[in-house]
Amino acid sequence: MARRQPGQPRRVGDSPAFKWSLIVFVVVTSLIVIVSPLVVIATEALGRGLPAYFAAIAEPDMVSAVTLTVVVALIAVPINTLFGIAAAWAVTKFDFPGRRLLIIVIDIPFSVSPIVAGVSYLFVYGLQGLFGPTLQSADIKILFALPGIVMASMFVTAPFVARELIPLMQAQGRDLEEAATSLGASGFRTFMSVTLPNVRWAMLYGIILCNARVMGEFGAVSVVSGNIRGETNTLPLHVELLYHDYQTAASFAAASILAFLAVLTLIAKVWLERQGAGRAGRPSLSGPPVPAPVMEKA
Repeated sequence: MARRQPGQPRRVGDSPAFKWSLIVFVVVTSLIVIVSPLVVIATEALGRGLPAYFAAIAEPDMVSAVTLTVVVALIAVPINTLFGIAAAWAVTKFDFPGRRLLIIVIDIPFSVSPIVAGVSYLFVYGLQGLFGPTLQSADIKILFALPGIVMASMFVTAPFVARELIPLMQAQGRDLEEAATSLGASGFRTFMSVTLPNVRWAMLYGIILCNARVMGEFGAVSVVSGNIRGETNTLPLHVELLYHDYQTAASFAAASILAFLAVLTLIAKVWLERQGAGRAGRPSLSGPPVPAPVMEKA
């Protein structure tokens, strides 16, 4: 903290006691809430030795859970990426009736509990739901199968890419795209040559966060999957199943995979921030300040 000059008013935090109390509080809370669970996961997963750990990971139901989790991510993340790009483009590049409503709709998954979302899918696609009888007569299975898991995962992660792109694209404005269009560039050429290079880091940042949430989603998926061992259990659901079966070591081995994915996500997040993602709208140290994006309020 910079030294206070004579005559300057006293600022919050100038007191050394307050500063160190705040630092100690943050560090202790981080150790208790964040670090200690990760240490416990690593300790319990490896408590019986590496052979037992790898045997638990190689167990068929575990392999099935990991495979299903990866497949869901490979489907949900690209779709949500396309949705995020389209939504950000529509919101920032066009003026149309219902624009504010669209922004509100994009934010709905942030405010709705994932379990509530899963239950709502039951009332829409379940046997007693809105489309249930029609789907059953057509022999189309949504719930308790891969499509339901993908849809639930897409719901909870829909805003991630869009919410990374919208502020940045609002700050950049429409001048570059309009200039490219006036020179004869098509919409696709304008997007690939002008828009995408300017938002690529923010887009990758959103993709990484979206992927991490898809792989770790529990609430919505637990409702629509049916928890069928070896078939519809994703990795987070398999962790709970093993724990309830008193297979503690195997449960922590599965949890360690999720923890490892979380660490990889954190490393990728830090790397992308160093490359420029997440810094849009902040003042430049070597040039004039960049105006911060102004988000429309509902």
